Amino acid sequence: LPHWTCDNAIYHVSFRLADSVPTEIRDDWLRERNAIIATATEMGRELTEDEEKRLRYLYSEKIEKYLDAGHGECLLAKPEIASVVQKSLEYFDGQRYRLHAWCIMPNHVHVIVEILPGYSLEAIVHSWKSFTATKVNGMLGRHGQFWQHEPYDHIIRSGKEYLFQLNY
Repeated sequence: LPHWTCDNAIYHVSFRLADSVPTEIRDDWLRERNAIIATATEMGRELTEDEEKRLRYLYSEKIEKYLDAGHGECLLAKPEIASVVQKSLEYFDGQRYRLHAWCIMPNHVHVIVEILPGYSLEAIVHSWKSFTATKVNGMLGRHGQFWQHEPYDHIIRSGKEYLFQLNY
């Protein structure tokens, strides 16, 4: 995904456990998205409003509904694992970023964060995921991928959108 950044922006970031969306389901979603785009391209036209709406649904709402249904091992439902994630999110709050809100779900995490000057969203999210993956894998006596590689991040562009994300 392209990850847009902006000075003084507030972001909604979500990242999920590696097993929260099986590869075959993710690939089905990607095929559906690609088919919508390919149809418009083959017809030599822009996407219709309905196609744009469907793509937005496939990029966010469908994924969120699937995650909220609690697929995968849901390791973040365990208090001792959720605590590791919580402490990681809070560790540099006020130094590298300002946490506005966060929520740890059974198989994914939502964060509303404002990055402070001199730091990058990419580096901060990487540090959260890297630290927690190492710590939790050690706690569980496991190795390998803990988080899905690609986080979702979105610049919050208005007060209305901020309140929507906060309430979500």
